[in-house]
Amino acid sequence: MAGFLKKAFQDMKESTKAQHQVTKANFSAAKAESKAQWEEAKAMADPNRRKAMMQAQRDEQIQEAQKRKAEADARIAAAKGEK
Repeated sequence: MAGFLKKAFQDMKESTKAQHQVTKANFSAAKAESKAQWEEAKAMADPNRRKAMMQAQRDEQIQEAQKRKAEADARIAAAKGEK
């Protein structure tokens, strides 16, 4: 009986240590995510940075639209039998 209890308590001790590591990692991740959100919010508060970020997003959307248009034009040409 004593051996059983000793093993049970050892298992609980190991489980507690493992759970502590998980909790510590989750806390660290949440802290980093919170800091990232804070830094993003600060960046958006600066009008020049916000303008630059928004322009970069618009440029990316324009490039994606141009790519889709080129693909559609190629499909149209293929459907018509053109090269």
